[in-house]
Amino acid sequence: VCPNATAFCCHRLLLWDRLGAHPRCPSQVRLPDSPEQQPVSCAIVVAAAGAWTGKLLDSATAGLQGSLTLRRLPIEPRKRYVYVWHCPGGPGLETPFLIDTSGAYFRREGIAGNYLGSMSPPEGREPDAGNLEVDHDFFQEEVWPRLAHRVPAFRSLKVKSAWAGYYDYNAFDQNGVLGPHPQLPNVFVLGGFSGHGLQQSPAAGRVAAELLLHGSCAAVDVGRLAPGRLWGSEPLLEAAIV
Repeated sequence: VCPNATAFCCHRLLLWDRLGAHPRCPSQVRLPDSPEQQPVSCAIVVAAAGAWTGKLLDSATAGLQGSLTLRRLPIEPRKRYVYVWHCPGGPGLETPFLIDTSGAYFRREGIAGNYLGSMSPPEGREPDAGNLEVDHDFFQEEVWPRLAHRVPAFRSLKVKSAWAGYYDYNAFDQNGVLGPHPQLPNVFVLGGFSGHGLQQSPAAGRVAAELLLHGSCAAVDVGRLAPGRLWGSEPLLEAAIV
């Protein structure tokens, strides 16, 4: 398991041949800014590195020998903004987590008239993921008009703070990926859930545990989320993403 790609770097995964009979090489793990490497023996590798899941597998399998040509996993970082604003005349304590049909969302933040929200950028306005600088014009031009249309009191809001972070974005169909890698039998992929990850993470964790321990899940059929769909199958499109 590699939960934080910035803290650990897997140089080589324990890769089995297509029949799953023999390990190709041991896994090597090192800390950042350190030449020291330590071997880690394992039967299964869970690739759950968030936005860097695709990049992690790319780097981990770069030196793989043989005729196996690995397909790239289309899970990548996408930058998203979150804004906090103050509006004393806003909806108040009964405010739910609201996702507007326009794509904007917000929820109450504390009990002092503060709110938190944002939206994903429209097609063609994807920000540069190479930094975490906040685009305040994006709030003024895209988010605020949608908020004010839904809640007229937000016309007088005042932005207090903002930050940027990364989504682990599935560029194929914006949906989660859960299951064994079709070309690497002992690599289990769990990622691409951002935009609805908070709602689905408890179920995804339980399903992953059952699949890893028992080879099947009795609670729910998640076969449509398997990584194999990313190459050649119909997209499992998800519209309810914030």
